[in-house]
Amino acid sequence: MAGVQTFVHALRRAEALAGHREALVCDRTRLTYHEFGHRLRRLHGALVELATDPGDRIAVLSFNSIPFVELYCGIPMAGRVQVPLNFRWAAPELAYALRDAGARVLFCDRDPGGLGDIVERVVRIDLGEYDELLDSAPPLEFDDDALREDDLAGLFYTGGTTGASKGVKLTHRNLVANAVNAQFIQPMTVDDRYLVMAPMFHAAGSISVLQSVFLGATQVILPAFAPAAMLDLVAAEGITQTLGVPTMVAATVEEQLARPRDVGTFRVYAHGGSPIAMEVVRRGVQAFPGTAFVHLYGATETAPLVTGTADEVALLDTEREKSAGQPVMGCEIVIRGTDGEPIPTGQAGEVTIRGANVMAGYWNKPEQTSAALRDGWYWSGDVGRVDEAGYLYLLDRSKDMIISGGENVYCTEVEDAIYAHAAVLEATVFGVPSDEWGEAVHAVVVLRDGESLTGDELIEHCRALIAGYKVPRSVEFRTEPLPTSGPGKVLKRELRAPYWASRDASIG
Repeated sequence: MAGVQTFVHALRRAEALAGHREALVCDRTRLTYHEFGHRLRRLHGALVELATDPGDRIAVLSFNSIPFVELYCGIPMAGRVQVPLNFRWAAPELAYALRDAGARVLFCDRDPGGLGDIVERVVRIDLGEYDELLDSAPPLEFDDDALREDDLAGLFYTGGTTGASKGVKLTHRNLVANAVNAQFIQPMTVDDRYLVMAPMFHAAGSISVLQSVFLGATQVILPAFAPAAMLDLVAAEGITQTLGVPTMVAATVEEQLARPRDVGTFRVYAHGGSPIAMEVVRRGVQAFPGTAFVHLYGATETAPLVTGTADEVALLDTEREKSAGQPVMGCEIVIRGTDGEPIPTGQAGEVTIRGANVMAGYWNKPEQTSAALRDGWYWSGDVGRVDEAGYLYLLDRSKDMIISGGENVYCTEVEDAIYAHAAVLEATVFGVPSDEWGEAVHAVVVLRDGESLTGDELIEHCRALIAGYKVPRSVEFRTEPLPTSGPGKVLKRELRAPYWASRDASIG
């Protein structure tokens, strides 16, 4: 059936069921679904007037905004391919993505500098050019018969912790499947008010955009994350749901405990993007009583949802509190050994995933595509195990696993032990060179304001919680926050690099 599994179907449903209700809120601007739909049709007309063709790549470099949501939805509806860019990247990284994608147009909310020389046309959001373009363009209806569910909807560039950036090809089918999966684990209704606060260039920021449109829910947009601004919006706009990466969750928990707001409407706080320390969830229960914490796991390559826990608080103080939950409705998981064969329940191996949400491949990278997609399964590079009830336990990214004295040390387990100390605000663990052990466990820690702790004290604390070979051999204390990628993941590679600079080979 043409058009059913595309972005256009989501808009048509919202207009029919919630046309006069609020669709988007940002600062002082409020749009209904009828207004949103009219602007999307003008965007379609504008893309035609810009001489772009179906299948052309259109890049977006912007903070969260109403234009970004319109471009996220409207570019695929018009049969073009969106390319959201990480605004925290350096100019050479941005230039690489633009050239690799072959982008013809760049929509941006800042001076593009030399990036403007790579594309045929730059449209400035911040200077009013975007609105002028829409105002002057004729509204153009979407052609359902010309749009197919397997058409490419976007190229989403990965990067930051595991190597060179790759353009993940996600189709309409992939992203619609994710909207269905999200509704399974984090249900939404027309009455929900969802806060978009993670950067939309990342899957965590755009994860519920299409779901919200399908349901006719309201999206309230936070242009740039700050914990105080987030909590102020929750109180002022009656926010019911949001999603953040763990660093965002931790920051808002600390802010709410220090300076409480009225968050009585706030019923769902989801987190994903990287593992969370359970101590953050425990403090979250104090900060947001009555709020369900939802743990989501996935990858850009899976559009992104794979597993989830609908109420993480219910699992606290049980073995399953450390799990990433069970597969969402549209996903299947198999743990495999190095030979590619499934391995028994409870044993660790690589997490492989199958479902309608799995990417079509990597843009212009056939070898990497063949390595990641095998016989219909996506090989995630994550190390994990499942229990008898299908709960997934993520042990580490395979490249971040430490091998010390022949023993595998999974960083997440060590980090959880460190976070259990009341003085610790942030922590990360990675391997450093050791003549005796090959690699030694090293921790980098940021303490809470006013707290003091020595390396020896922290090591002894960990020794009481985890096996001796997992205990950090060395501890570095920092006063500044740990460096993170655009999506909020700690940049272990950046922290680790100085320790391996003099070695012929590094652990990657």
